[in-house]
Amino acid sequence: MKNCPIYAIVITVKLYIRGDKGSLSSTNPKDIALQFRPSLNWEELKMALRGVLLLLFGVLLCVNVDGLQAVQVVGNGTLQLGYYRTTCPQAESIVKEEVAKALSTNYGLAAGLVRMHFHDCFVRFTNLLESIGQGCDGSVLIDSTSNNVAEKDAPPNNPSLRGFEVIDSAKARLESLCSKVVSCADILAFAARDSVQFSGGLPYQVPAGRKDGRISQATETISLPPPTSNLSQLTQMFANKGLNQGEMVTLSGAHTIGRSHCSSFSKRLYNFNTTVSQDPSLDPAYATQLKQQCPNSSVSANLTVPMDPRTPNLLDTSYYSGILANRGLFTSDQTLLSNASTAALVQQNARNWWLFQSKFAAAIIKMGQIDVLTGSQGEIRANCRRIN
Repeated sequence: MKNCPIYAIVITVKLYIRGDKGSLSSTNPKDIALQFRPSLNWEELKMALRGVLLLLFGVLLCVNVDGLQAVQVVGNGTLQLGYYRTTCPQAESIVKEEVAKALSTNYGLAAGLVRMHFHDCFVRFTNLLESIGQGCDGSVLIDSTSNNVAEKDAPPNNPSLRGFEVIDSAKARLESLCSKVVSCADILAFAARDSVQFSGGLPYQVPAGRKDGRISQATETISLPPPTSNLSQLTQMFANKGLNQGEMVTLSGAHTIGRSHCSSFSKRLYNFNTTVSQDPSLDPAYATQLKQQCPNSSVSANLTVPMDPRTPNLLDTSYYSGILANRGLFTSDQTLLSNASTAALVQQNARNWWLFQSKFAAAIIKMGQIDVLTGSQGEIRANCRRIN
């Protein structure tokens, strides 16, 4: 039953309504919604909940719900669906259980795990001759040592990346069940998939068989797209990884869940350029709201705001609607409107929930196959935080 989309919907709705504030003090739906999501008004919440109900309706149309897969894939010649079917049959279900357990106490970890998978895959592949990795190889999980600063401690990842303990818990259970069989890179890919599903996204299958890389260097994170990127920079960075502009726009939709530190966008509020202090492409009302949440002082450095304030825990199309309203949080979000082709894709995704979800599943599957290590390459770490 836990492979069924209905299970993900139930978990999503339960956590969304409950929030992080304990038990309910009212049984009235409107009171509950306003109590636990005070940043949203009732009309906005009705819009979000309609999206969840549409998802439920679509699932109920399926005759064989447990067999539903939004995207069918055959792998890329090196990765395989059901890779652990005989060597560790419970691998994927154990990861899903650990993700569900973590989200039951901290729903924000869903966005953290999706982002961690992205950051793992997007670091630069540096040495083809030695096949040391730097694609989707679990290198983001490795801890720094006295003589090496690892990826996780580079500025793009520290302190914003989170969810490492979820991977640790899943790995510990898998090592006790089937030692040195399931790679940390695959665990992370599974956890990201489960996080997408628990956030209201479509279920999808993950081809597996990745091996773990042995190198993690902070300097390699230079290939991660910063939030200040313009469209040309984004397009080139994604193209470097074999992803086209449409997939770039679709994967940017991951910003519909999670939070951001104020420092990632404060320049748009207070120091945009030598001519104007505030980014003119930013909706003035939204800018005022952000300034209240992120004051122009050193205090705001550790403050965070939701990247999609309307539905911060749901993987939906609200992110794209926000961009169309000039409410993209990052420069890299709002810049998607600076070109007719990408603007059309933003409009398309904003209008069509099902199309966006299908494209997102396909794009994240493709991303998860960037520069993977397979076969005799790499290793299976016994502890995801350090090489064997």
